[in-house]
Amino acid sequence: MFCYTVRMKKDEVLERLGKIEKRNARVEADKAWETSWTRKISIMALTYIVVAIYLRFVVHIDPWINALVPVIGFGLSTLTLTVVKETWLNRHKKR
Repeated sequence: MFCYTVRMKKDEVLERLGKIEKRNARVEADKAWETSWTRKISIMALTYIVVAIYLRFVVHIDPWINALVPVIGFGLSTLTLTVVKETWLNRHKKR
């Protein structure tokens, strides 16, 4: 086992601690965004718009109902993936 001592001044320690706290705050905010309903609903809305435009102008069919298929698929995947993720995390913690 390798052990060493680092000698730093108090202001250096406080500076490093401040950087770590800023990073942790950014990581927590990123995680909150990744799991937020705002993000999920935004992706669903953008998916609907893109698919509707594609169906209307490329495939030339009435897109309004058909564009819901990928949106519903995404919505269901976010719900089921949460369960899968929690199961995986629980199993991973036990190791």
